[in-house]
Amino acid sequence: MHRELAQFSAVIGIDWSDKKHDICVQAVESDERQFSQIPHKADKIDEWAQSMHQRHGGQMAVALELSKGPIVAALQKYNFFVIYPINPTTLARYRQAFNPSGAKDDPSDAELALDLLVHHPDRFAPLNPQSVEMRTLMTLVEQRRRIMNDRVRTTNRLRNALKQYYPQVLDWFDRIDTVLFCDFIRRWPSLAQARRARRATFEKFFREHNMSRKPVLERRVKAIKSATPLTTDEAVIVPYRLQALTLVDQLEVALGSIRMYDNEIAALAPQHPDYDLFSALPGAGPLLAPRLLVAFGEQRDRFANAAEVQKYSGIAPVTERSGQKNWIHWRWQCPTFLRQTFVEWAAQTINKSYWAGLYYYQQRTKGCSYQAAVRALAFKWIRILYRCWKTRTPYDESRYLKALRDRGSPLLGVETT
Repeated sequence: MHRELAQFSAVIGIDWSDKKHDICVQAVESDERQFSQIPHKADKIDEWAQSMHQRHGGQMAVALELSKGPIVAALQKYNFFVIYPINPTTLARYRQAFNPSGAKDDPSDAELALDLLVHHPDRFAPLNPQSVEMRTLMTLVEQRRRIMNDRVRTTNRLRNALKQYYPQVLDWFDRIDTVLFCDFIRRWPSLAQARRARRATFEKFFREHNMSRKPVLERRVKAIKSATPLTTDEAVIVPYRLQALTLVDQLEVALGSIRMYDNEIAALAPQHPDYDLFSALPGAGPLLAPRLLVAFGEQRDRFANAAEVQKYSGIAPVTERSGQKNWIHWRWQCPTFLRQTFVEWAAQTINKSYWAGLYYYQQRTKGCSYQAAVRALAFKWIRILYRCWKTRTPYDESRYLKALRDRGSPLLGVETT
């Protein structure tokens, strides 16, 4: 066995699933491999882990297709397991090399994971968990983003439902992803019901929702009273009204959940010593600053240079060469949420950072699309952020502009139109 694994008493390959885990074990001093299977139950996992420790003693290397998840959390309880995450794509291609037909089964995948680690240990790094606070914040911001996606989907479905029988209400409000709008639909789910309401009822409703601007109220009441029904067909109104009420309930739950996550993130993120490095960035604010914080993390040996961050996040493009052909495209395999974080924040800096705005318009002048220009800006920003993060030095816009002038950067001569 490879000398880099000499510190371990055994190497274990695990193919996980939500109900059971297939396992392949090889002792360091032996070529024999043993196969077993355990159900995904806490007591069974504990029983298996203790039996491994009694049989082999010392520390054991575990090759696994995950860097987080239930089985990872379960194994991290034991200080005698050192987890080596293996990229699923790497394992899939390794499997394909020996099974061109595409045949797959879990026990052999466990052995393939073990085999990869046994023969190429220098290609894999052991899982080194960050602090509890950082991992908590990381999960919170990822879950919040998923709820935001749910909100967008629900809002789109609600808008479509209202267009079928009650499109006027969409003109009466600037936004529909608010508690005010949800309560309005719940109170008056159809145009006929809204038109029957008295002016005093509307005034009381909007006052209770902290909306007391008289010009806005006047326009809404007038629009409601003069609105012409799109349809009077009950076969359309009844089912879509029910759908709208259902979607309003779902939307309100999502809005409440987002507020809870925002409160939790706002309480946790500022406690981290690196938070100030990101909270003061142009365009970061309370939403993107925590995401930028977890994007870099707290382990400063995690990335050797800014280029590694650019590649890992999927911001750096990929160049493929074959013969006389040269093809540049964006990375298909990367942490999507991480890429979204850098791109979304870079877009916010266009109007909040002088040089970022100039650079964006420079890219647009060259013919880049909006998305390509923002990705190019994110690529530029990562180099700056990496330096600030590595040296624990807050970003200073005036200092960076001075550096550009000292270098005679042509960027500062770009005119925006």
